[in-house]
Amino acid sequence: MENRHKILILDDDTDWLTLSREMLAALPSRPEILTANNGKRALSLLESEPVRLLICDLKMPRIDGLQILSIVRRRYPELRTVVLSSLEDEEFRSRAYALGVDLFWIKLEMQRNPKLFIECLESLLGRDDEPGFRGIQSKSLMDIIQMECLSRSSTVLRITRGPLVARLWIQSGELYDAEAEGVRGEAAFRRILSWKSGTFENLPAEPHRERTITKPVNALLLETVQDMDEDANSLAPDSIEQSAHRKTVWKLALLAREGAEFVIAIPAEGLGEPEAIGTQNVSQLVQWARHVAATARRLGERLEAGPVLQVTGQNMERQVLVLDREDRLFLVGWPVETAGNLLEKGRKLVASWDS
Repeated sequence: MENRHKILILDDDTDWLTLSREMLAALPSRPEILTANNGKRALSLLESEPVRLLICDLKMPRIDGLQILSIVRRRYPELRTVVLSSLEDEEFRSRAYALGVDLFWIKLEMQRNPKLFIECLESLLGRDDEPGFRGIQSKSLMDIIQMECLSRSSTVLRITRGPLVARLWIQSGELYDAEAEGVRGEAAFRRILSWKSGTFENLPAEPHRERTITKPVNALLLETVQDMDEDANSLAPDSIEQSAHRKTVWKLALLAREGAEFVIAIPAEGLGEPEAIGTQNVSQLVQWARHVAATARRLGERLEAGPVLQVTGQNMERQVLVLDREDRLFLVGWPVETAGNLLEKGRKLVASWDS
C-alpha cells in the first residue's frame, strides 16, 4: 500500500482552505490533505494523525497562529512548518522563523507564483535521507542577523539599499558594531532594521573592530518590536487588529527571552477572561493556579506571616511559578531543565507584560 504523506492546512477562512486544497492537489507526491479552521481542531488532528507538514495562517481568532507554532515546536520538533499569511510584515516573518518554521509565504505571492510554492512544499515533503535543502525563500534582515548570531559566526554584513550602504560587525555570534548613514552603534542598528528591502553580502570578519554595542542582539530586536508597537498605537482605527497582533508577537518574544514555555495572566473571578500565551491547556491550569494561590493565602494567614506572593513548583515535565499580584495571578512555566533564578526571570517577564 502506498505510503502517502499528510499535510495539514490551518486557516479560519473556509474559502481559502478549499482553494489551498485544490492547489496542493498538484503536488507530484500526491499527499493526503487535511484541513482545520481553528487551532484547537489542528492540535487535535496533530495528536491523532502522522502529519508531515503543517501550513499555518497567523491571524486567527482565539488561538493565534504564532501560539500554535510555539506549541507545535515543543510537541512535534520533527514536524515541518510553513506560514502562509496575508500579513506583509517583516516582524511577523522574523518571529515565525525564530519559532523554527521552514518557510514563510505571503498569500498573494503564492497565488502569483504557485509553481515555486508547489516546488518548495514538495522539497519539504522529501525523504529525510535525500540530499539538498528543504525549501528556499528570501528571509528578512532580522532573520539573517539572528541566524548569524545563533550560529556563532564572525562576519561583517554589508547591506545595500539603493545608494545607501550599511555594515554590521558580528564576532563569535555577538553584535559588536553597526554603521549606517553617518551614525554608529545602536542608533545605526535601529536605522538599518527600518529598511524594508535591499541586498546583503558576507564580508570577512574584522576581529579588532572597536565594540560600540554591548547589549545582546535579542534585547535590541525586542526593543525594536516594542518601538513598533508604540508606533502602532498612533495608527488609524483600521489598524487596531494589527496592533493587537504585534502585542502577541511582543509577548511571545518576552517568553523566548526568559526561556519560558508559557504565561497565563489570570484576573479575579468574574473580571474577565484569562490571557494565555504558549499553551492550549488554559482552563485546567487556571483552576490549579487559583487553588494554589488560595491555599498560599490561607497558609500565610494561619502562620501570621503576611501574604504569600509567590509559589514555585516542579514535576517531571516542567517548573512553574505562581505570582500573586493585586489585580491578577500569573502562572509561568519553564522546561524542567531550565537553570537560573526562575523567580527573577518570572518577575522580569511579568513586569514587562503590559509595557
